[in-house]
Amino acid sequence: MDWSLVKKIYFIGIKGVGMTMLAQFLHRRGYEVVGSDIADTFMTDQVLVKEGIRILRGFGDNEYLRAADLVIYSTAYNQENPEVAWALANRPTLTYAEALGEVFNQHYGIAVAGSHGKTTVSAWLGFTLWQSGLSPNVLVGSNVPQFGGSALLGKSSLMVIEADEYQNKLYYLQPKMVLLNNIDYDHIDFYPTVQDYEQAFIDFIGKVPTDGYLIANYDDPTVRRLAPIYCRGQLVSYALNYAADYVAYDLQLVNGRQYFKVKLGVDLEELGEVHKKIDKLMVENHGDLGDFSTALWGRHNISNSLAVLAASVELGVPLYKIREGIAEFLGTSRRLEILGNFQGAILIDDYAHHPTEIKASLEALRERYPGAKIRVFFHPHTFSRTAAFLNDFALSFMMADEVGILRIYSSAREHNGDISGQDLAQKIFFQRQAAGFKNQVPYFSTMEELTEFLRQTAGKDQVIVLMGAGDIFRVGQALLTQTK
Repeated sequence: MDWSLVKKIYFIGIKGVGMTMLAQFLHRRGYEVVGSDIADTFMTDQVLVKEGIRILRGFGDNEYLRAADLVIYSTAYNQENPEVAWALANRPTLTYAEALGEVFNQHYGIAVAGSHGKTTVSAWLGFTLWQSGLSPNVLVGSNVPQFGGSALLGKSSLMVIEADEYQNKLYYLQPKMVLLNNIDYDHIDFYPTVQDYEQAFIDFIGKVPTDGYLIANYDDPTVRRLAPIYCRGQLVSYALNYAADYVAYDLQLVNGRQYFKVKLGVDLEELGEVHKKIDKLMVENHGDLGDFSTALWGRHNISNSLAVLAASVELGVPLYKIREGIAEFLGTSRRLEILGNFQGAILIDDYAHHPTEIKASLEALRERYPGAKIRVFFHPHTFSRTAAFLNDFALSFMMADEVGILRIYSSAREHNGDISGQDLAQKIFFQRQAAGFKNQVPYFSTMEELTEFLRQTAGKDQVIVLMGAGDIFRVGQALLTQTK
């Protein structure tokens, strides 16, 4: 793609989280950006509006599309979409994945990949590098309050991105460094088998050049199995519960903040070039990197911070700057985000939509609010995921005091399926009943039903969690708007 010929870019499906982060980044680089999408309001609307990017409602012939030098479209849409059909016939056109690859591959690319934690780690690493003065370019699939949006435009050749494996978008990326959080089977609508899913990551690991880096989570057994076999570059590992290059220990939660220590988990006499970049003082302290803290909750976020630490060391950030970045990062939107207080209850929005993520979020919440009644209202995301993981979903809510289920959010990927939210609610009820829970698992066919239910039942000593990758955040908006 000859970007010197591009001045005006049109995004079809601009409200998708990936599309929004790329649109914001290109807008900040000086391109004129306009996009279209359905009329519904999403969390990304506020990022786009704040950035000053025009959003057209609906899809059809318009002057901005016809004036565009380049059209970028979400693969949620195909040639049945009139704008996509016209663009493919009349303008230079790229899918989102192709466009991201075009931009990423022009830089020293740092890709944060894995089934879970990509958003948090990419934002956290970007924040740490920015605070250290390295001026990275950063693209994250969520609003990051400390960025003022989803992207940072830096002056260096470094680029940190959230690298999504769905539809194998990894294919278009040529990374110099990969942070691999975990590999946990997902996206059943695209990857028919576990082997197909793993192969996407195997191929991606294999792209790391011999002078590049793979930062690997050795607490994850699949990552631990595949990384040494397929990585040609420098392999750097981290873990909480397994032997690794960086190991966190002495974890404590004090006044809502997590504290922990980090040490090198290898014999000092066997240190390679990678560890020579760490301060001499640390080596003199027999591999102890000292104390760290984070405002983020949950053991999974200690693991995420280790990924940030290991990658930052390789990029030459002084240890004291890494410590500051880990401590000062405040998280991203929709990841255990406190929305406010409603009738004495703490209202939390969380993006967890896979059984593994649900369990991690509930563990963090139970630790953070040990005496509260935790009420979780879950919005299942896609029919295929709900059907494939029905039993796992049913077991994933055991740390909640109360569970409610909404209709399945199909998104633009699927229009229907052979399973319903009612099926999931029933399955959860039977599993919880077998475990000794007496309460029902109500099903809500609409957001309005759930909103009214919470108006009637919310109270003190409750933590109400609105959970899922769909638009359940609307319930929180409705409740908090009522209280103003």
